[in-house]
Parts: sequence; structure tokens; C-alpha cells
Amino acid sequence: MSAAGGGKLPEVEVEADADEEEEEKMVVMKGMGSYGGKVRMVKGGEAWEEMMLLWGIQQPTLSKQNAFVLQSSLQLRLDSCGYSLSILQSPSSLGAPGVTGSVMWDSGVVLGKFLEHSVESGMICLQGKKIVELGSGCGLVGCIAALLGGQVFLTDMPDRLRLLKKNVETNLHGDVRGSATVTELVWGDNPDPLLTKPLPDYVIGSDVIYSEGAVADLLDTLLDLCGPQTTIILAGELRNDAILEYFLEAAMKEFTIGRVGQTEWHPDYCSPRVVIYVLVKKLSQTMNEDH
Repeated sequence: MSAAGGGKLPEVEVEADADEEEEEKMVVMKGMGSYGGKVRMVKGGEAWEEMMLLWGIQQPTLSKQNAFVLQSSLQLRLDSCGYSLSILQSPSSLGAPGVTGSVMWDSGVVLGKFLEHSVESGMICLQGKKIVELGSGCGLVGCIAALLGGQVFLTDMPDRLRLLKKNVETNLHGDVRGSATVTELVWGDNPDPLLTKPLPDYVIGSDVIYSEGAVADLLDTLLDLCGPQTTIILAGELRNDAILEYFLEAAMKEFTIGRVGQTEWHPDYCSPRVVIYVLVKKLSQTMNEDH
């Protein structure tokens, strides 16, 4: 019964309160891998509970999709790291099967601004660090990482590289703290030695968890790219709980996973439709590779 006597709003509020209580019970760690901020640990075998919490607390379906982007536009403008970035999009390609990287999504904007905020607040250091971005798409996140001093390798499928290269060339010129290299990477294939020798300090990606069929290849690539000193930071769109749960269940076998609460994000770029995870390879996994 609602306050007006005809709906079920109080029940929704009670359920949200219960989810928030469960959230408070989660183990919080100060720092994970090379990220120094707080993360809430996602326990092995409890991916379904993580989905219940995310959809119960953030209620992504009730909020506006694409709050920070306009996918029908040919260009996205964003201020970051003292630069005014201009990211070209290809809206006409969005309808092609399996093509999502031709336009920007909120998770990319959120992740880019999260990296900027984390560097400014001392939670992460990208200066001089080797960074591999998966599924770079239009290249916004990789460009921001380069402006923050990273030695960034922006990767994507062969047919996505033209737009990616154009955006890198347009936005990264003159006095840039880091560097950016665009290269091909097909998940599941052996990565170019350029990406693995040495192994990167960071692997980053936005909206890379989009289908169950791609999860196995994504995880194979993450394992190929990650050593004991590698920190993975992934931002995802909360559009399908089943696919995200499937990814977390599979990833937990090889990685320790923590969720970054929105209090750690850039305060002007938070969204209930986005989630950020930090992953590090489990110690037993890295020890097996050493022998």
C-alpha cells in the first residue's frame, strides 16, 4: 500500500533499504592492485547477489540512458585534463550487427572521467605506465589515459581502427604527457608482442561485457595481458543482468574482483546505469604461470 493508498511505493523503498543493508555488509578494501581507492569485494559464487544489489540499489532501468552522450551526433565534445576533446562518431554504423564502438556510451565517458578524478585525487598514477585499452571504439578513454601520462595502446577489431586512428590524431598532438598507439587486437587470438612484452601495468575497457558469446574470448585476452602487477579497470553498462552475471561467474575463477562505489567516481559523472570493477589476477594463478 502506498502513501496515497493505491500503489506499492513503500514496498519498493523497503526493498531498496534491504539492498542497501546488504551493500553495507560487503567487505570493503582500501586499495586493490595499483588502484588506491575503496572497493567492495565481489565474493566468489555470489555473482547473482551482486546483480540483486546493483539492480536493487541503482535501479538502472528507471534512469535515463545515454545521459552524457548523444549517439545521433557526428561529434562528442568533452573537457578533460585541461583539453577540449572532440570525438568523432559514426551513428550510421550503429545498426550493423555487433557494432557498438562506432559511437560513445555513458560507460566510456564515466570511465575516462573516473581515471582523471582518480589521478587528481592520488588514487592512481598513470604517468609512464603501460596501458592497454580493450575495445577502444571511438578512443575517448585511451586519449584521456594518454593525457594523464600513460603509454597507451588503444586496441580494437581491424574494421574499427580507421575511426579510432582519426580520433587519436585529432586529439593527441602537441605537448601531450603520454603517448597513444593504435593497434589491432581480436579477443581470443594471441596478442601482438607489442602488447605483452612487457605486460601492461593497466588494462582498461568500457562496455566490453555485452554478450555471453564474447565472454570466453574476453577472459582469454585478459589472462594473456595480465601479470601479477597488472590492474584491470572495466566500466560496464547495466543493460543486461544475465550477461554481467555470466561474466562475473567466469572471471571469479581467475581474478579477484572489487566494485568501485560511485562516491569514488568523478562527482559530475556518475550514472546509475554504469558500474566500475577492478580486477587483479589471483595469486595462485600467477604462481602457476611462474612454474
